Amino acid sequence: MAPITIFIISDSSGETALTVAQTAVSQFPAVHATYQRFPFIQTDSILGGILSLAKKQHAMLFHTLVNRKLSDHVSQFAEDNQLQHFDCIQPAMKIVASATDLQPEGVPGLVHNLTSTYFDRIAAMEFAVAYDDGKDPTGLLKADIVILGVSRTSKTPLSLFLANRNLRVANLPLSPKTQLPEELWQVDPKRIFGLTNQPDILRRIRRERMISYGLPADGAYSDTQKISEELAYAKKLYQKIGCLVIDVSNKSIEETATLIMESLDYDQRPHPLGD
Repeated sequence: MAPITIFIISDSSGETALTVAQTAVSQFPAVHATYQRFPFIQTDSILGGILSLAKKQHAMLFHTLVNRKLSDHVSQFAEDNQLQHFDCIQPAMKIVASATDLQPEGVPGLVHNLTSTYFDRIAAMEFAVAYDDGKDPTGLLKADIVILGVSRTSKTPLSLFLANRNLRVANLPLSPKTQLPEELWQVDPKRIFGLTNQPDILRRIRRERMISYGLPADGAYSDTQKISEELAYAKKLYQKIGCLVIDVSNKSIEETATLIMESLDYDQRPHPLGD
């Protein structure tokens, strides 16, 4: 099967763009699509982080952004980086404007009640982008949840999914060759979650990723022995920390997130661990 990754970007729930993408893909039985949804996107900073991630994964972009500036940002980024993209809302708004001689408000979230919880969600999304992939280890001390894992264990999508539940999440990539930040040892182990996967599944995921980049599928990154060494290193670290370990093989992002939230008895309230 031909693997593709599709990013659904929206200032609302993303249901419209997701439906359009799934309907299109359904006409190609040989295509295996992975969907990552990024709802309630209303700032350039969050959008920029998502687009950078899309570039890394060479993802296709389906978006519904009523703010013309944000929509143009996606389109320009996609063209500059040779990413396929489809705008599901601006052309429709243009037709309505032409038929009525009126201009759209261009204000995202008009159908949402902008409560304090909503703005907390935006702040949590910005936090996840700022402290993604170990960019700044000080984020480990500020986070509600810290996610650890070797490459391709879905740390970033999981972080953004949890952020959409108003939780501040920082994630840290693991490798036997990288030095762990001192901040990690200052975090309550109950707030740390170690992700793992089965070597054969992780190898397949990494091979597909290399193919999507136009690179040879087989190499050190997808080597079974190297992957086993990485996973063994991560397992040993998790035992030393005393954190909960989650095997993400054959689990959706939603299932993994549910396990984390249930472990800490979280509900939908913003920042349950305080400021």
